[in-house]
Amino acid sequence: MREGTAERREELYSEAMALIARDYARDLQLDVVARALATSRRQLQRAFAEVGDTSFRDELAKVRMHHARTLLASDGIPVRAVAARVGYNQPAQFAKSFRRHHGLAPSTYRKQRREAEAA
Repeated sequence: MREGTAERREELYSEAMALIARDYARDLQLDVVARALATSRRQLQRAFAEVGDTSFRDELAKVRMHHARTLLASDGIPVRAVAARVGYNQPAQFAKSFRRHHGLAPSTYRKQRREAEAA
């Protein structure tokens, strides 16, 4: 790979990560992000694969799950509201993704967190 190509992919990856960090709660799609960064869908996929050793979808989910854990740790926010705040329209999809990333349901995570804090 040419040096300029590698640099451009690193730049695309950094810009995409900044966009994800800022807009994770919105309905982000690879095509929309690619257009916002003035690149093609394929080039952005390559940037994630080669620079980040990940995919756009996995990285977006990772950022959303990080924020979800923070929100679930605070009392008073229903799981349904947490799902909406981190970009999931369907609470069931949120729960499935949370389970995949953290190994337990959001409500179970919250319960364990409360028990640990009380101990």
